[in-house]
Amino acid sequence: MKTFLKILTLFIAVGAVGGSVMMWMDPTGVSWGGEPMLDQLRAKMPWPVVLFKNFILSGFALLAVNGLPQFLAALMLFKNHPWAYRTVLACGIILMLWIVLEWWIWGFVAGDRCLRLWR
Repeated sequence: MKTFLKILTLFIAVGAVGGSVMMWMDPTGVSWGGEPMLDQLRAKMPWPVVLFKNFILSGFALLAVNGLPQFLAALMLFKNHPWAYRTVLACGIILMLWIVLEWWIWGFVAGDRCLRLWR
């Protein structure tokens, strides 16, 4: 179980860092297909003009909320810290809340597509 958690936390952390770097390299989202998401973010989130002019702040949020805590949890697992499992649990809860926020903003698009394929 511990090996699985190490792999999982590192996978999530590397993905979050990669997503953050992607948002910083092209803050408009044109090259990676994120440009239409800015309008949806502006429509649903508070302070749209300040927070969602581009994806730079979103990249920092992704790194701070998912990237760094997951790296911390992985480090704690590798060091056999007594609070490692509690940290992994907290990171899992944070990730679930992040996903719920994404569903609230964009809806459950993948689920709709899968349901249409099965009909």
